[in-house]
Amino acid sequence: MPVQVLMPALSPTMTEGTLAKWLVKEGDEVNSGDVIAEIETDKATMEVEAVDEGIVAKILVSEGTEGVPVNQLIAVLAEEGEDPADAANAAGDSAPAPAASAAPEKTPAAATSVEPAASPAPAAPVAESGERIFASPLARRIAADEDLDLKLVSGSGPRGRIVKADVEAAIAGGTAKAGAAAPAAATAADAPAPMSTENPFEPEFKLQSLNNMRKTIARRLTESKQNVPHFYLSVDIEIDKLLEMRKELNARADGSFKLSVNDIVIKAVGIALRKVPAANASWANEGLKLYKRADVSVAVAIDGGLITPVVRDAGGKGLETISNEMKELAAKARDGKLQPEEFQGGTFSVSNLGMFGIDNFQAVINPPQACILAVGAGKQKAVVKDGALSVATVMTATLSVDHRAVDGAVGAEFLKVFKGLLEEPLSMML
Repeated sequence: MPVQVLMPALSPTMTEGTLAKWLVKEGDEVNSGDVIAEIETDKATMEVEAVDEGIVAKILVSEGTEGVPVNQLIAVLAEEGEDPADAANAAGDSAPAPAASAAPEKTPAAATSVEPAASPAPAAPVAESGERIFASPLARRIAADEDLDLKLVSGSGPRGRIVKADVEAAIAGGTAKAGAAAPAAATAADAPAPMSTENPFEPEFKLQSLNNMRKTIARRLTESKQNVPHFYLSVDIEIDKLLEMRKELNARADGSFKLSVNDIVIKAVGIALRKVPAANASWANEGLKLYKRADVSVAVAIDGGLITPVVRDAGGKGLETISNEMKELAAKARDGKLQPEEFQGGTFSVSNLGMFGIDNFQAVINPPQACILAVGAGKQKAVVKDGALSVATVMTATLSVDHRAVDGAVGAEFLKVFKGLLEEPLSMML
């Protein structure tokens, strides 16, 4: 009998996703473990493997389709010895239902095509010849925002697929504006954006559609600020010794690694949580979860949002290991290739905006964690030492704390230990 391929749940909170790309086509033979598709979740793009072997009899959800519910049928495989045509026809009985807004149609005796349950947004473009133009969802969103005509963009991806870099090149060259290819549509394209009904006096605007990641960020952080009782603790840290140690270690690295201040911060957080385990906790209705290992989530900005890859057992790893691991995780995050185990399950978060020149800020707690450390830039300031005025490089760190799980004294003790480690960085080597 036909083997059903369902939309997988790639994280505990995933309810729907975008079928970004099919890596097989109808008629292809697949084996168990073969990568057959790429799925965009609210956090990353992940590869989906076949769990059975067979021939791809029918693809029911086209690539680029957004909002595909978990466990919806997306394709059918014909088993060995089974006619793929029979398997494809049998799929009609369990295919996703058409959108509610579609007009009723008579059901043919043998279903030969199935419409997906959700339409891509923006819709996949079609060339004048009637053939579909293949472009990644991100490339289509950027093109829609910039009013670009994808029919005039050459794709450099696999099988001519248009990717983000192609659209950005077209924007830079100014050669693919929709108005240039379709003068008749210029009037509609140039028309003023609709005014908001909430404020009739606001200026014109362009409404950007929300991707799954942005929706999830909005939902989770709104819940955090509404439901989690935040309080904040700040401390100034002199980091001249840290900067000197970093410079010396990088000089000895011979190119095998290059430490950043953030790598040392991650290491110090891991050690501080070992010394103050009460800060490595989270709130649950049945009780407090006191974690036995410091798995540090590190905020990384990516296109369209933010993701927090996790450095496991940060206090038990060397600086070289942390540095190389963070570079790999950050690259995978920006490419949308993080796996669930690489960005879920952290116990404490670090967000560093120092590279942008931000002195200090207060971060929003990432539930179910109880703490997030906001790290600012190191700047030279006047300080008093032994009654004399001198200059030191000072960095401000602000701890956001869930008061249900961590009390003020515990948060203060954590910051005291963290400050001591950064001001005397050689102590982290003991």
